[in-house]
Amino acid sequence: MKLPAKDNRFLIVTGLSGSGKTVVSRALEDFGYYCMDNLPAKLIANFVDLWLRKKVEIDRTALVIDIREPRFLSDFPAVFRDIRKKVPVKLVFLEATDEALAKRFNETRRPHPLAPHKPILEGVRLERRRLQPIRQLADEVVDTSGLNIYQLKDVIAERILRRKKPQTQVVLTSFGYKHGLPLESDIVFDTRFLPNPFYVDRLRNRTGKAPSVRKFVLESPGTRTFLRHLFGCVDFVLPRFAREGKTTVAIAVGCTGGKHRSVVIAEELRAHLKGQSCGVRIYHRDLYK
Repeated sequence: MKLPAKDNRFLIVTGLSGSGKTVVSRALEDFGYYCMDNLPAKLIANFVDLWLRKKVEIDRTALVIDIREPRFLSDFPAVFRDIRKKVPVKLVFLEATDEALAKRFNETRRPHPLAPHKPILEGVRLERRRLQPIRQLADEVVDTSGLNIYQLKDVIAERILRRKKPQTQVVLTSFGYKHGLPLESDIVFDTRFLPNPFYVDRLRNRTGKAPSVRKFVLESPGTRTFLRHLFGCVDFVLPRFAREGKTTVAIAVGCTGGKHRSVVIAEELRAHLKGQSCGVRIYHRDLYK
Protein backbone atom coordinates (compact mmCIF):
# COMPACT_ATOMS: atom_id res chain seq x y z
CA MET A 1 0.00 0.00 0.00
CA LYS A 2 1.27 3.46 -0.90
CA LEU A 3 -0.32 6.73 0.15
CA PRO A 4 -1.22 9.55 -2.29
CA ALA A 5 1.62 11.94 -3.05
CA LYS A 6 -0.04 14.88 -1.30
CA ASP A 7 -1.01 12.91 1.80
CA ASN A 8 -0.05 14.59 5.09
CA ARG A 9 -0.86 11.66 7.34
CA PHE A 10 2.76 10.81 8.14
CA LEU A 11 5.03 13.54 9.49
CA ILE A 12 8.46 13.53 11.06
CA VAL A 13 9.35 16.58 13.14
CA THR A 14 12.95 17.31 14.03
CA GLY A 15 15.21 20.30 14.53
CA LEU A 16 17.32 22.20 17.00
CA SER A 17 16.89 21.77 20.73
CA GLY A 18 14.65 24.55 22.03
CA SER A 19 13.13 25.29 18.62
CA GLY A 20 9.57 24.28 19.58
CA LYS A 21 9.25 20.56 18.84
CA THR A 22 7.16 19.96 21.97
CA VAL A 23 4.80 22.80 21.02
CA VAL A 24 4.43 21.41 17.50
CA SER A 25 3.81 17.90 18.86
CA ARG A 26 0.99 19.18 21.08
CA ALA A 27 -0.45 21.19 18.20
CA LEU A 28 -0.46 18.11 15.97
CA GLU A 29 -2.22 16.13 18.70
CA ASP A 30 -4.89 18.85 18.70
CA PHE A 31 -5.25 18.31 14.95
CA GLY A 32 -5.83 14.58 15.43
CA TYR A 33 -2.31 13.17 15.02
CA TYR A 34 -0.92 10.35 17.13
CA CYS A 35 2.50 11.64 18.20
CA MET A 36 5.49 9.65 19.39
CA ASP A 37 8.54 11.28 20.90
CA ASN A 38 12.08 10.16 20.11
CA LEU A 39 11.44 6.73 18.61
CA PRO A 40 14.88 5.26 17.78
CA ALA A 41 15.64 5.86 14.10
CA LYS A 42 16.09 2.15 13.31
CA LEU A 43 12.58 1.38 14.60
CA ILE A 44 10.88 3.92 12.33
CA ALA A 45 10.87 1.52 9.36
CA ASN A 46 9.22 -1.19 11.49
CA PHE A 47 6.56 1.26 12.62
CA VAL A 48 5.89 2.35 9.04
CA ASP A 49 5.39 -1.28 7.96
CA LEU A 50 2.93 -1.89 10.79
CA TRP A 51 1.11 1.33 10.01
CA LEU A 52 0.78 0.63 6.30
CA ARG A 53 -0.50 -2.89 6.96
CA LYS A 54 -3.11 -1.45 9.36
CA LYS A 55 -1.59 -3.38 12.28
CA VAL A 56 -1.94 -0.22 14.36
CA GLU A 57 -5.23 1.67 14.41
CA ILE A 58 -3.77 5.10 13.72
CA ASP A 59 -4.98 7.30 10.88
CA ARG A 60 -2.45 10.14 11.16
CA THR A 61 0.85 10.01 12.92
CA ALA A 62 3.79 12.29 13.68
CA LEU A 63 7.19 11.21 14.97
CA VAL A 64 9.27 13.71 16.90
CA ILE A 65 12.92 12.74 16.79
CA ASP A 66 16.09 14.68 17.48
CA ILE A 67 19.65 14.61 18.64
CA ARG A 68 18.71 13.12 22.04
CA GLU A 69 18.49 9.73 20.27
CA PRO A 70 22.10 8.47 20.39
CA ARG A 71 22.30 7.19 16.79
CA PHE A 72 20.03 9.79 15.23
CA LEU A 73 22.73 11.54 13.20
CA SER A 74 24.21 8.33 11.81
CA ASP A 75 21.03 6.26 11.28
CA PHE A 76 18.29 8.70 10.35
CA PRO A 77 19.31 9.79 6.80
CA ALA A 78 19.36 6.21 5.46
CA VAL A 79 16.18 5.27 7.32
CA PHE A 80 14.39 8.36 6.01
CA ARG A 81 15.34 7.64 2.39
CA ASP A 82 14.18 4.05 2.80
CA ILE A 83 10.75 4.84 4.27
CA ARG A 84 10.19 7.57 1.68
CA LYS A 85 10.09 4.81 -0.93
CA LYS A 86 7.08 3.33 0.89
CA VAL A 87 5.18 6.36 2.15
CA PRO A 88 5.18 10.08 1.21
CA VAL A 89 6.49 11.13 4.60
CA LYS A 90 7.00 14.84 5.18
CA LEU A 91 10.04 15.96 7.16
CA VAL A 92 9.61 19.21 9.10
CA PHE A 93 12.74 20.86 10.48
CA LEU A 94 12.42 23.50 13.22
CA GLU A 95 15.12 26.06 13.85
CA ALA A 96 15.64 29.48 15.42
CA THR A 97 18.39 32.05 15.72
CA ASP A 98 21.25 31.46 18.16
CA GLU A 99 20.02 34.38 20.27
CA ALA A 100 16.43 33.07 20.45
CA LEU A 101 17.57 29.57 21.41
CA ALA A 102 19.99 30.85 24.04
CA LYS A 103 17.25 33.01 25.55
CA ARG A 104 14.86 30.02 25.73
CA PHE A 105 17.45 27.85 27.47
CA ASN A 106 18.22 30.66 29.91
CA GLU A 107 14.53 31.16 30.69
CA THR A 108 14.02 27.47 31.44
CA ARG A 109 17.40 27.19 33.21
CA ARG A 110 18.17 24.00 31.33
CA PRO A 111 21.61 23.09 29.97
CA HIS A 112 22.03 22.37 26.29
CA PRO A 113 22.09 18.56 25.71
CA LEU A 114 25.33 18.78 23.71
CA ALA A 115 27.12 21.10 26.15
CA PRO A 116 25.80 20.49 29.66
CA HIS A 117 28.83 22.09 31.33
CA LYS A 118 29.62 24.78 28.76
CA PRO A 119 28.04 28.07 27.65
CA ILE A 120 24.68 27.49 25.96
CA LEU A 121 25.74 29.16 22.71
CA GLU A 122 28.50 26.58 22.25
CA GLY A 123 25.93 23.78 22.37
CA VAL A 124 23.55 25.64 20.03
CA ARG A 125 26.23 26.22 17.39
CA LEU A 126 27.58 22.67 17.66
CA GLU A 127 24.08 21.20 17.22
CA ARG A 128 23.36 23.48 14.26
CA ARG A 129 26.50 22.22 12.48
CA ARG A 130 25.75 18.57 13.21
CA LEU A 131 22.14 18.81 12.06
CA GLN A 132 22.93 20.51 8.75
CA PRO A 133 22.71 17.24 6.74
CA ILE A 134 19.31 16.50 8.30
CA ARG A 135 18.12 20.02 7.53
CA GLN A 136 18.98 19.52 3.88
CA LEU A 137 16.60 16.55 3.74
CA ALA A 138 13.66 18.58 5.08
CA ASP A 139 10.53 19.31 3.07
CA GLU A 140 9.73 22.29 5.29
CA VAL A 141 12.07 24.43 7.39
CA VAL A 142 10.27 26.57 9.97
CA ASP A 143 12.06 29.40 11.77
CA THR A 144 10.35 29.78 15.15
CA SER A 145 12.45 32.70 16.41
CA GLY A 146 9.70 35.32 16.63
CA LEU A 147 6.70 33.04 17.13
CA ASN A 148 4.71 32.47 20.29
CA ILE A 149 3.02 29.11 20.84
CA TYR A 150 -0.24 30.22 19.19
CA GLN A 151 1.48 31.65 16.14
CA LEU A 152 3.57 28.50 15.76
CA LYS A 153 0.40 26.40 15.85
CA ASP A 154 -1.06 28.60 13.10
CA VAL A 155 2.08 28.15 10.98
CA ILE A 156 1.83 24.37 11.31
CA ALA A 157 -1.87 24.41 10.43
CA GLU A 158 -1.56 26.70 7.41
CA ARG A 159 1.88 25.90 6.01
CA ILE A 160 2.36 22.22 6.85
CA LEU A 161 -1.20 20.87 6.98
CA ARG A 162 -2.59 23.35 4.41
CA ARG A 163 -5.52 24.22 6.64
CA LYS A 164 -7.28 27.55 6.49
CA LYS A 165 -7.02 29.65 9.61
CA PRO A 166 -10.16 29.05 11.70
CA GLN A 167 -12.70 31.84 11.70
CA THR A 168 -13.09 33.68 14.99
CA GLN A 169 -16.39 32.83 16.66
CA VAL A 170 -18.07 35.52 18.77
CA VAL A 171 -20.56 34.39 21.40
CA LEU A 172 -22.79 37.28 22.52
CA THR A 173 -24.74 36.97 25.76
CA SER A 174 -27.17 39.51 27.19
CA PHE A 175 -27.70 39.17 30.94
CA GLY A 176 -29.02 40.83 34.07
CA TYR A 177 -26.60 41.80 36.82
CA LYS A 178 -29.10 40.79 39.49
CA HIS A 179 -28.86 37.22 38.16
CA GLY A 180 -25.04 37.18 38.16
CA LEU A 181 -22.28 37.64 35.60
CA PRO A 182 -21.78 35.00 32.89
CA LEU A 183 -18.63 33.32 34.21
CA GLU A 184 -17.25 32.41 30.77
CA SER A 185 -17.13 36.03 29.52
CA ASP A 186 -13.94 37.47 28.00
CA ILE A 187 -15.36 41.01 27.72
CA VAL A 188 -18.28 42.55 29.65
CA PHE A 189 -20.11 45.75 28.71
CA ASP A 190 -22.40 47.43 31.26
CA THR A 191 -25.45 49.30 29.88
CA ARG A 192 -27.02 50.29 33.22
CA PHE A 193 -26.15 53.96 32.61
CA LEU A 194 -28.73 54.09 29.78
CA PRO A 195 -32.36 55.11 30.54
CA ASN A 196 -34.26 52.05 31.74
CA PRO A 197 -37.48 51.04 29.89
CA PHE A 198 -38.58 49.24 33.06
CA TYR A 199 -39.72 52.60 34.43
CA VAL A 200 -41.95 53.29 31.45
CA ASP A 201 -45.33 51.67 32.12
CA ARG A 202 -46.06 50.71 28.51
CA LEU A 203 -42.60 49.08 28.10
CA ARG A 204 -42.10 47.40 31.49
CA ASN A 205 -43.57 44.03 30.52
CA ARG A 206 -42.02 43.96 27.06
CA THR A 207 -38.49 42.86 26.18
CA GLY A 208 -35.66 44.24 24.10
CA LYS A 209 -37.02 42.22 21.20
CA ALA A 210 -40.05 44.52 20.94
CA PRO A 211 -39.73 47.38 18.40
CA SER A 212 -41.04 49.91 20.93
CA VAL A 213 -38.36 48.98 23.49
CA ARG A 214 -35.66 48.97 20.85
CA LYS A 215 -36.74 52.43 19.67
CA PHE A 216 -36.75 53.76 23.25
CA VAL A 217 -33.23 52.47 23.98
CA LEU A 218 -31.64 53.49 20.69
CA GLU A 219 -33.14 57.00 20.78
CA SER A 220 -32.13 57.63 24.38
CA PRO A 221 -29.44 60.30 24.95
CA GLY A 222 -25.95 58.84 24.66
CA THR A 223 -26.89 55.47 23.16
CA ARG A 224 -25.56 56.17 19.66
CA THR A 225 -22.32 57.59 21.04
CA PHE A 226 -21.97 54.53 23.28
CA LEU A 227 -22.52 52.21 20.30
CA ARG A 228 -19.80 53.96 18.31
CA HIS A 229 -17.31 53.40 21.11
CA LEU A 230 -18.55 49.85 21.66
CA PHE A 231 -18.18 48.93 17.98
CA GLY A 232 -14.73 50.55 17.86
CA CYS A 233 -13.57 48.61 20.92
CA VAL A 234 -14.79 45.27 19.58
CA ASP A 235 -13.36 45.95 16.11
CA PHE A 236 -10.02 46.72 17.75
CA VAL A 237 -9.77 43.66 20.01
CA LEU A 238 -11.17 40.86 17.84
CA PRO A 239 -8.30 40.77 15.28
CA ARG A 240 -5.81 40.88 18.14
CA PHE A 241 -7.51 38.00 19.92
CA ALA A 242 -7.36 36.07 16.62
CA ARG A 243 -3.67 36.87 16.19
CA GLU A 244 -2.98 35.37 19.62
CA GLY A 245 -4.76 32.15 18.63
CA LYS A 246 -8.07 32.72 20.46
CA THR A 247 -10.74 31.30 18.16
CA THR A 248 -13.78 31.95 20.40
CA VAL A 249 -14.47 35.28 22.11
CA ALA A 250 -17.30 35.53 24.63
CA ILE A 251 -18.80 39.02 24.91
CA ALA A 252 -21.43 39.76 27.56
CA VAL A 253 -23.71 42.79 27.63
CA GLY A 254 -25.48 43.46 30.91
CA CYS A 255 -28.24 45.59 32.35
CA THR A 256 -30.14 45.34 35.63
CA GLY A 257 -32.60 42.57 34.77
CA GLY A 258 -31.34 41.34 31.40
CA LYS A 259 -34.61 42.02 29.57
CA HIS A 260 -34.39 45.46 27.96
CA ARG A 261 -31.19 47.48 27.42
CA SER A 262 -28.72 44.60 27.27
CA VAL A 263 -30.88 42.75 24.75
CA VAL A 264 -31.13 45.79 22.45
CA ILE A 265 -27.41 46.57 22.61
CA ALA A 266 -26.40 42.92 22.10
CA GLU A 267 -28.63 42.73 19.03
CA GLU A 268 -27.07 45.93 17.67
CA LEU A 269 -23.61 44.45 18.19
CA ARG A 270 -24.65 41.28 16.39
CA ALA A 271 -25.90 43.33 13.44
CA HIS A 272 -22.60 45.23 13.39
CA LEU A 273 -20.51 42.03 13.37
CA LYS A 274 -22.68 40.23 10.84
CA GLY A 275 -20.89 39.93 7.51
CA GLN A 276 -17.44 40.54 9.03
CA SER A 277 -14.74 37.88 9.13
CA CYS A 278 -16.19 36.15 12.19
CA GLY A 279 -19.12 33.97 13.12
CA VAL A 280 -21.65 35.29 15.63
CA ARG A 281 -24.02 33.48 18.00
CA ILE A 282 -26.28 35.28 20.45
CA TYR A 283 -28.02 34.19 23.66
CA HIS A 284 -30.40 36.25 25.79
CA ARG A 285 -29.81 34.47 29.08
CA ASP A 286 -32.30 36.27 31.32
CA LEU A 287 -34.90 37.41 28.81
CA TYR A 288 -37.79 35.50 30.38
CA LYS A 289 -36.75 35.44 34.05
